[in-house]
Amino acid sequence: MPEQPQSRHGSLGPGHPKGDIGRRVATRRQQLGLSREDVALRAGSAPGYIEYIEEKTATPGMGFLLRLADALETTVTELTGGGAELPPGVGMAGDRPELVELGHDQCWALLGTHGVGRVAVTTREGPAILPVNYLVSEGRIAFRTSPGAVPAEAAGTETAFEVDHIDDAFSQGWSVLAVGGARAVTDEEGVSKLERQAYSAPWAGGDRDLWIVLTPDRVTGRRILVRGAPGQDQGPRR
Repeated sequence: MPEQPQSRHGSLGPGHPKGDIGRRVATRRQQLGLSREDVALRAGSAPGYIEYIEEKTATPGMGFLLRLADALETTVTELTGGGAELPPGVGMAGDRPELVELGHDQCWALLGTHGVGRVAVTTREGPAILPVNYLVSEGRIAFRTSPGAVPAEAAGTETAFEVDHIDDAFSQGWSVLAVGGARAVTDEEGVSKLERQAYSAPWAGGDRDLWIVLTPDRVTGRRILVRGAPGQDQGPRR
């Protein structure tokens, strides 16, 4: 596996953070593009304590958790994993939501370089949609599966691939849909290149060494905007 990428916002590499709360804090912080110093300023804390929470097994008090959740524009329930077994989007609709179309460049920016998305395939039993770890490279979307697994049936067909993000705290989110031809990568050079680019092994584990590459013919996206939510009707927080 290649070394996990670093950034000014910290690392999510192997072994860091160590606690459940720490993982959620670090992930949410990076989703917002914040540094530890940014979060500390918002929460009225010290950057060193934010680092401690992210990298150690910490149990902050409820008072600080409330401030930290507010700083990260989420809820204490989300930070502590209380909603881990619930489907996303169980909250009420936001105030005066607006559905807007995303531009081509915005869609690719939201796809990012890797993540978890959903691939749609047609099987003998009917249509199926399955989650897969994916990476983006040179305008293509690639994922690993097993030769006999359902996602492998995408090869040789026109396939739809969807990625989304739901912000339960503010009842807003976005989705990106890519549609195009999919093929199995069988040449050694192509497989080796994808293996080097892979951010992580498949979360589902097992022997998943078949790479499927989707070359989109069209990429579209939509975003739900809510008035008053962070980043919409107000300037940056300080």
